[in-house]
Amino acid sequence: MKEKSTKGIWKVISASSMGTMIEWYDFYIFGSLAVVISTKFFPADNPTAAFLATLATFAVGFVVRPFGALFFGRLGDLIGRKYTFMVTLLLMGGATFLIGCIPSYETIGFMAPLLVLILRMLQGLALGGEYGGAATYVAEHAPVGQRGYWTSWIQTTATVGLFISLMVILATRNLLTPEQFDEWGWRVPFWVSIIMVGVSYLIRKNMDESPVFAKAKSEGKTSTNPLKESFGNRYNLKFVLLALFGATMGQGVVWYTGQFYAMSFLKTVMSIDSSQVDTLLGIALILGTPFFIVFGWLSDKVGRKYIMMGGMLLAILLYRPIYKQMYETTSVKNKTEIVANTKVVSELKENKKQTMDSIYTTSKEYTDGTKFLEVKTVSLENGTAKIVDGKPKIETKTTININWDDKWALIFLIFIQVLFVTMVYGPIAAFLVEMFPVKIRYTSMSLPYHVGNGIFGGLLPAISTYFVINAKEAGNPEFYLEGLWYPIVIAAVSFVVGMIYIKNKDKNAHI
Repeated sequence: MKEKSTKGIWKVISASSMGTMIEWYDFYIFGSLAVVISTKFFPADNPTAAFLATLATFAVGFVVRPFGALFFGRLGDLIGRKYTFMVTLLLMGGATFLIGCIPSYETIGFMAPLLVLILRMLQGLALGGEYGGAATYVAEHAPVGQRGYWTSWIQTTATVGLFISLMVILATRNLLTPEQFDEWGWRVPFWVSIIMVGVSYLIRKNMDESPVFAKAKSEGKTSTNPLKESFGNRYNLKFVLLALFGATMGQGVVWYTGQFYAMSFLKTVMSIDSSQVDTLLGIALILGTPFFIVFGWLSDKVGRKYIMMGGMLLAILLYRPIYKQMYETTSVKNKTEIVANTKVVSELKENKKQTMDSIYTTSKEYTDGTKFLEVKTVSLENGTAKIVDGKPKIETKTTININWDDKWALIFLIFIQVLFVTMVYGPIAAFLVEMFPVKIRYTSMSLPYHVGNGIFGGLLPAISTYFVINAKEAGNPEFYLEGLWYPIVIAAVSFVVGMIYIKNKDKNAHI
């Protein structure tokens, strides 16, 4: 590859990557702050229901992504790649900033969750048009035989976006007191995004249109009806469905398990301190992110199919052993308590509704340095426990601070999951671009990608958390593993379809 083309493509990658990274940052801060957000925008009477409602609202942003893929994909194939993902960037950034401005449920009632839902849908629509534009734009600039390597840089942006969101949240938590963060500090990461979006907009504004699309447009070979040609043509529709069920569906659940469900599992099921979880995940992502490039490059040598299928198979076989080991590593049942250091403090405290709560705080220490804190809040009514649905209203919050040996063990187990992510996700952009002709590429590749990631992947945190809660209430001793059945089954179906029907295409073919 000539030096000139190297310089050109790095400019393309930096412009595309920064915008895509910021859009993923915008999307991730909602998921990362789901536990906090559930207390702000939903009724506080039932914390579990509020958390599930937050995850469902988070999932809605993913569910609408295919519609964004259709709308913006059509625009991208009609008017061009550059202008379309300029619009998606501004739409995403504006929605994120406004989420940080919405008053709480206590202030405006049900308008709060309704406004959040609307803005999440706008985020999802924007993201639905973003990825296809960025991936197509880079692939159409990349030299023949190197599309896997160059498009894999785009693949890193989702993980980098998650990493930056974790670091911004962590920095905000450390600069503020817990009370300040809970009161208003959680809004700061949403507000920060508007600055990043402004910078990205200025960078993208100076980009040129994709040469492949520009050539097709000058020759009059662009599509006049991308939706009809993509999905009304049986031959092309077959490839759309194959891309979905044989690749992106499995890739989506592996990706969200390794990055999002792992985080949710550590915080809500294992009760690890939120700041510690953000740190663990951040380190694992730093270690794992270079492998997107490695597997993208390798897919140029051996083909996309076997790397993606290998990642799915490893995930299917190893998820349950990995999560069992994660849970057992920090379970206080496996640790020795220093009984002399156990403290139980009870107090009466006025809550925000100006009624009284009886609060019992239990702190424990263990010989390996682990610290356990349980805060049990009993809502009172006329001096006795308030009854809701026939039971006393008791909210229990557990926080575990773990030692460095356990931290490194968890970092390793998360890193292994990130490796599976890099295997399935690193080659996927090049794989999808190569499946479809230029005139309908943006539309055709965007839909299976966003159905796979948005529907199958985006629903994972809510569905898996629901499975875990049900199994726990049913008394299943391994309740914490039940949420894994969803990604395992979806990935298994995708693996079988992919192995049978997907061909290991010629990586050196022109697109």
